[in-house]
Amino acid sequence: MARGTKPMKRTRMRRGRPKPRAGHDPKMRKACEGQRCWLILPGVKCAGRDTVVPCHANWGEFGKGMGLKAPDKFTVPGCASCHRELDQGKRFTKQEKWEFWTTAYRAWSAYRDLKITSAEADEFEDVPV
Repeated sequence: MARGTKPMKRTRMRRGRPKPRAGHDPKMRKACEGQRCWLILPGVKCAGRDTVVPCHANWGEFGKGMGLKAPDKFTVPGCASCHRELDQGKRFTKQEKWEFWTTAYRAWSAYRDLKITSAEADEFEDVPV
């Protein structure tokens, strides 16, 4: 070590839960649980309700970027088969995938918002006044 220099300090390892990513919203993800596949891509056999997961938007206009997932607000419940075809499939063009996803999102987001607001209203009904 050169004279007059200080030894480097080690940084502490982060322990515990990782910091939630920007746009993380458990309510939006939970709303997808137990749903049917809302993507319903033509020519793709849906894999079933037990494989449904939140399918995030894959386009920059929804907040997706290189190494960055779109916020949970921009999800649609989709089965494993439709999700795979949407993300990695070669059957449809990018424009067709965008149209399928946005059509499903318009229908799903209206339903989801009603579902979330009614669930929040139910929580308050149980509270004695």
